[in-house]
Amino acid sequence: MPYDPVLVQPMRDELTHLGARELSTAEEVDGALGPGSGRVLVVVNSVCGCAAQNARPAVALAVERGVRANDVVTVFAGQDVEATARARSYFAGYRPSSPSIAVLQDGEVAFMLERHQIEGRSAEAIAADLTTAFDRP
Repeated sequence: MPYDPVLVQPMRDELTHLGARELSTAEEVDGALGPGSGRVLVVVNSVCGCAAQNARPAVALAVERGVRANDVVTVFAGQDVEATARARSYFAGYRPSSPSIAVLQDGEVAFMLERHQIEGRSAEAIAADLTTAFDRP
């Protein structure tokens, strides 16, 4: 059963206020992540306090530092069930993880941070990983 929309709205707002575009259907995900999409930052948002509480601020820091992406998109695990499943289908070789942050290049994973790489780390350290990933050609 999906999470209560009222519960997750503040967590959604943290990313949409940065300009992240919410994807709520499989069709929206395919349109944003498919071939020819360029470089896309994908955030699988979640209610997990232990990891998501630093993942969202890390994305904010990375965006403020000028990460270069054609698009910044987000799906919400536990609420946007269909969209999250479709986004994860693009993360070949990675297990489902919430939260997670991926950089896709034309539909292929160029960089991935899974929950175990986010949990227990500061937003600054996570943002540094994202900034480094975007500095790669």
